[in-house]
Amino acid sequence: MISSCSHMATNVQVDKNNNESSANVIRRFTKRVQGAGIVPKVRAGRYYTRLKSRNVQRFAKLKKLAKKETYEKLLKLGKIAEQRSYRR
Repeated sequence: MISSCSHMATNVQVDKNNNESSANVIRRFTKRVQGAGIVPKVRAGRYYTRLKSRNVQRFAKLKKLAKKETYEKLLKLGKIAEQRSYRR
């Protein structure tokens, strides 16, 4: 198995002995994988999302502010009714 880090791979290798059953080889492999901590690393990177660039964040914030300003202006003019939030 290979870890989720792109710059460093963790390989786990198990060789079968002469009179060893396949189940025992699989059990030893599983123990080595657990010992290397590969599974938690892979699970941690499972839902990784890339950070947005500063420029994208800035444009999103400007867009949100413009939308809020338009809403407040329409609210003040009485064109739209105020939305009430029904949170618990």
